[in-house]
Amino acid sequence: MKTNLIIVAAPSGAGKSSFIEKICKENELLVDTITYTTRAMRLGESQGHPYYFVPEVEFKKKIDEGFFVEWAMVHTRFYGTPMYQLEEAWKNGRCIIMDVDIQGARTFREKFSTCKTIFILPPSIDELRKRIIKRDGKVPQDIEIRMENAKNEMKEAPHFDFRLVNDDFATSYAEFKKIVENLLR
Repeated sequence: MKTNLIIVAAPSGAGKSSFIEKICKENELLVDTITYTTRAMRLGESQGHPYYFVPEVEFKKKIDEGFFVEWAMVHTRFYGTPMYQLEEAWKNGRCIIMDVDIQGARTFREKFSTCKTIFILPPSIDELRKRIIKRDGKVPQDIEIRMENAKNEMKEAPHFDFRLVNDDFATSYAEFKKIVENLLR
């Protein structure tokens, strides 16, 4: 295995979680982490899928205890990656593939210089807005914050090892899968 850590970043709604979920089902070498968050659970989600949902006071306690390898505030909520999940995957000879925000990607590059990074871009900001509204079933209260954040996040794409535009899921996923498989060889 060439790399044991692949970081995937993208604006909210660009498709990173869908790509990671699909490739983890197809390749047993890959494992995703389960991030901790203080955001509210959405329809169809449950504890541990796709996040561990915790109150802010508990999250802050975990920060103080050094529980997270990285954490950040994104769209007014905390998100963090627990170190024990990485250690467990590596002990079992697996490669971590995970989605993080831009801040998290920076932290991982600083802490793990051998990690590889992939940025997934939406076809346009307008299309991204439509996807978020469709996914959430309504216009989220923080839609303007997300759109502004997305514009800023996309400016960081040139700093990633690989970039792709998710304009058609099947085509874009095939490109994503090829990148990941090459990183594992």
